[in-house]
Amino acid sequence: MAQHEAPVPAWRERGADEGTYRSVFAYDSTRVKHPSAGWVRMFKDEFGMTDTDFMTSGDQGDALVELAEPSRIDPRHRSAMVAIVGAENVADDDYSRVKYGHGKSVDEDLALRAGVAPQVPDLVVHPRHRADVVDIVAYCAAEELPIVPYGAGSGTVIGTRTDGGIVLVMRTHMNHVLSVNERTMTAIVQPGMIGSDFEALLNDAPRTFGTSRAFTCGHFPQSFELASVGGWISALGSGQASTYYGDAYDLVVSQEYVTPVGIIRTKDYPATATGPKVNDILKGSEGMFGVLVEATVKIFRYEPKNTQRFAFMLPTWEAGVEATRDIVQGEFGLPAVLRISDSEETERALALKGFDTGPANTFLSMRGFTPGKRCLLVGTAEGEKGFAKHVASMSRKIARRHGGMTLTGLATKQWEHGRYSDIYVREDILDFGMVIDTLETSVTWDNLQTVYHGVRSFVKSRPGTVCMTHASHFYGQGTNLYFILILKPETPEEYFAFRSAIVDKIVELGGSTSHHHGMGNLFAPWLKEHLGTAEMDVLRALKAHFDPDGIMNPGHKSLMRTQS
Repeated sequence: MAQHEAPVPAWRERGADEGTYRSVFAYDSTRVKHPSAGWVRMFKDEFGMTDTDFMTSGDQGDALVELAEPSRIDPRHRSAMVAIVGAENVADDDYSRVKYGHGKSVDEDLALRAGVAPQVPDLVVHPRHRADVVDIVAYCAAEELPIVPYGAGSGTVIGTRTDGGIVLVMRTHMNHVLSVNERTMTAIVQPGMIGSDFEALLNDAPRTFGTSRAFTCGHFPQSFELASVGGWISALGSGQASTYYGDAYDLVVSQEYVTPVGIIRTKDYPATATGPKVNDILKGSEGMFGVLVEATVKIFRYEPKNTQRFAFMLPTWEAGVEATRDIVQGEFGLPAVLRISDSEETERALALKGFDTGPANTFLSMRGFTPGKRCLLVGTAEGEKGFAKHVASMSRKIARRHGGMTLTGLATKQWEHGRYSDIYVREDILDFGMVIDTLETSVTWDNLQTVYHGVRSFVKSRPGTVCMTHASHFYGQGTNLYFILILKPETPEEYFAFRSAIVDKIVELGGSTSHHHGMGNLFAPWLKEHLGTAEMDVLRALKAHFDPDGIMNPGHKSLMRTQS
């Protein structure tokens, strides 16, 4: 090693061993991705860390999963489940109960590293098909047994927590595309289908479904390779191309749920005027009304050769905000991907690519793009060839009008390169005592800057806190703000208290408590304040109707009737 080179941090080079806590909390137990040298420099600068700090990590969760208490399930209930789905699809061992009792929140990650799993189901059941779910829900309703539907476990808001009861794992068997209707541009899909698998089947639809053309699902969250279609719907997710294709809420045409009071199959008409739509009520219900078994969703023509990429450097965050507002309100069509990074996120991105110094930085600075003020914009336009070209062309004109300088589509391609894999660096960061987490909020255009500056001011009042902010889902009426937090707290409890205070600030300033990750138990404490008493009463009335005995996802506290 050269004299001037810093030692390489002792990153973990292997995945997670089978049966360990790490294999539960890791996004993918077989994959590793390390922070770049630029990130390491950032950690040292912000947190006062040294090379020595990166030589020995903390608890990596390599202990085998072992619970102090065995399953409390009544043997007759276990036998009933075996009779429905078969013995091979029923489990009550410690590992299964922990694995399918947790999602991927930072809270769960940190607890599992320490071998702490205080709330887990008593029984894990893998239904094979719709008929199994009907029988299971009927039995559990009669016996008042708790049920928690579980997709792929990628949720980050502690939305599938249960103390006892049964978890239904939908991913194992109920993971198929049942049909593709080329004429109506819809597909019927089961809830356990993983997003990337769904997309691959649609891209290959001429071979797999005999269609005359290929299709796309249009939904590309960062968890695209990890999350299920049922999870998208239950948490009201958004993909990175949502500005054009829409959020999960927009994509769902109809659904079928098995509830304690019966089966609900909503109609797949494109529009009706038959009163409030139960289909819309069921979206985002997070397993509290029933079990989703099928969804009819919109699909779109897959024409990747038509994709237009563009990227700009804007002089300020304010210029970036106004440019994107003009783009989405321009009435010329919408980009698919549209994303603006604030000055802190922009500088971090430039530093990680080595563009914060040297000729590149000099060139940008000389053109008026000052470090600490400039803002990166990336985007794509998709669809019919002429449409995509027109949207990209108009977006470029608007960006230039707001003082932007083109970076060509290469910057967008660089962003695309890590759009699904960057998530894996989290485990390395947590291995060395730091925390990386995200909070997002929906804002209107007229309140965006108030929320942005107020939240960032509060976050940065804590010394040694990185807060990279971007907006990445755009509407004519507003956008979202996505705060990426990186810090090195003394204890997990210190971080959790800080995060709660940030959410308090978001609500105080008029932002929503969530934009696209759902509520879960993480944000349930703010739901009443956000919605108000009247709306909460409506939701609780719906909960009481669909689930009169409170067996559906009872660990989810947001709509429990006992809540004041």
